[in-house]
Amino acid sequence: MIKVLIFDADGVLINSDIFSKRFAKEYNLDIEKINPFFNGVFKDCLIGKADLKEVIVPYLEEWDWKDGVDSFLEYWFSKEYSIDQGIIDYIKDCRNNGIKCVMATNQEKYRAEYMFNKIGFANSFDKMYVSAHLGHKKTNVEFFEKLVNDLESIKKDEILFWDDDIENIDTAKEFGIKAELYTTFEDFKQKMKDYYLN
Repeated sequence: MIKVLIFDADGVLINSDIFSKRFAKEYNLDIEKINPFFNGVFKDCLIGKADLKEVIVPYLEEWDWKDGVDSFLEYWFSKEYSIDQGIIDYIKDCRNNGIKCVMATNQEKYRAEYMFNKIGFANSFDKMYVSAHLGHKKTNVEFFEKLVNDLESIKKDEILFWDDDIENIDTAKEFGIKAELYTTFEDFKQKMKDYYLN
């Protein structure tokens, strides 16, 4: 019996365009000036080895952003705010039926905080597991080890994980929990019936 549902954020709960592409378009920047940041030091931010507010400063200068770090992060995070209300309502029903629902996301700490507090995921989930806090991304088994260890008295076969990235799905299965690839909300609802949920 499934007692815990784990949900990815971007691509499942949040549907929005890739920020770097939108930023390049809106500010008439060459995407090749933006990519080195996201392909480089930003990856350290995702596992808590670097602080986004510190490492992004020289890039903001290169991108000719003059309003400071905090205003840039607000611009960035607020642009990635297209929530799929259907799945949020579904999660609410699951929680009302006694199923614990948690979020698992590859995220640096500031956007994670924005998601939880400003977007309001704190009200939608029992817990939130973030790569920056755990020190590992979802492509590492250690991410799921730490998550499951925190879910006291829950067995692996009582967990179902949803993600839109097949690498994350494969890692979760390697660890030993049930995992399904998320494509659309309709497909999700249909597959959930196979688990006798809703």
